[in-house]
Amino acid sequence: MEASEFDEFYSASFRRVTGQVYAMIGDFDEATECTQEAFARAWAHRRKLDRAEYPEAWVRTTAYRLAVSRWRRRKRAERAPDRALQGSGVMPAVDENHVALVAALKKLPEAQRQALVLHHIADLPVAQVAAEVGVPEGTIKARLSRGRTALAELLADEAGLPGGGLSNA
Repeated sequence: MEASEFDEFYSASFRRVTGQVYAMIGDFDEATECTQEAFARAWAHRRKLDRAEYPEAWVRTTAYRLAVSRWRRRKRAERAPDRALQGSGVMPAVDENHVALVAALKKLPEAQRQALVLHHIADLPVAQVAAEVGVPEGTIKARLSRGRTALAELLADEAGLPGGGLSNA
């Protein structure tokens, strides 16, 4: 992959991948940093990326794994968070629905959240989600079904619908 091709790939994919990783991990700054690092690694491995069937999936998977690794390192350190830094992140302008969706996604189990984001936000077919995650298609279908049900309940609770259930509208 030549530099100009990589630049085009980066320009076409960066925002989308960042948004998808953000939806999976719930931290925009972390998602941005991990996506930047994933693209840096993609540049270093661009010959491998040329042979990849889905280069964007390679970058997304790398960014997600970087985010998980960072989270694990922080947990292992068992250090109390610095209160002075909490809430200092600058968020991009988003609407209330987006904020509610990300908050609800953060409450889901990781596997369900990942399946929902890859299928509905990244717009990947079930087979590709299964291949990217490394589980059978049936498992992805179950995660999607359970995740959609749980997400609908969380969003209904957030919206204050009666009974916390779905509206028939």
